[in-house]
Amino acid sequence: MKSLTALILITLSATTLSFSQLANAEVVVVVNPDNPVALTAKDIKRIFLGKMKSFPGSGNTIQAVNHSSKSAVRKRFDKKALGKSPKQIKAYWSRLMFSGKGNPLKEVENDAKIIELVAENPSVIGYIDSSSKTGNVKVVGTF
Repeated sequence: MKSLTALILITLSATTLSFSQLANAEVVVVVNPDNPVALTAKDIKRIFLGKMKSFPGSGNTIQAVNHSSKSAVRKRFDKKALGKSPKQIKAYWSRLMFSGKGNPLKEVENDAKIIELVAENPSVIGYIDSSSKTGNVKVVGTF
């Protein structure tokens, strides 16, 4: 009986640790390796709120992409980088759409798709879980 109790406690501890590590995992903002841009946290926030339309210095048009609204990576990014909850982000884009001042960013389903889009086009910027990072992208921000 003691060994069963110990096994249950170890399993619960490992599960809790896994969930806490996932919740604290870093999100990285990525661009094409050929994009020479350097961005501040404020720049990144402005880009993903649709307030900055071109990369500083180069003037190249930005094509920002989001994870789907149900994605855990998206929720972490919205909280850490934008300082907003999913509900606040939805309301923000609804106001912009209603006033004719903007449309929500393109949404994609996963890190692999964002990496693919960024690798293909120097104008694309996105974010992924730091564990998904590959040599096909350049990290310009970490949250």
